[in-house]
Amino acid sequence: MKVITASDLRANLANVFDAIENDAEHLVVTRSGHEPMVVMPKSDYDAWRETEYLSRGANGRELRRRITEMEEGTHVQHDLVEPEEQGAA
Repeated sequence: MKVITASDLRANLANVFDAIENDAEHLVVTRSGHEPMVVMPKSDYDAWRETEYLSRGANGRELRRRITEMEEGTHVQHDLVEPEEQGAA
């Protein structure tokens, strides 16, 4: 992750945005006396938000439970069943 000052960002905005887009890299922008900010492509932001949403509540609990099962080796693995095989059973 690259770091840049707000002043440098202002002076090179188009070039910096092009670099973020081309390199798919996030950028930390610092300002004296302020919390740093992160600049990223919107598609990355959308993916992060979706992951954050899925990690909450019942979905998150189920996901963490299944990950624990996988790590402990206690999960049950099922073979994929072709749709025509389901009707024959």
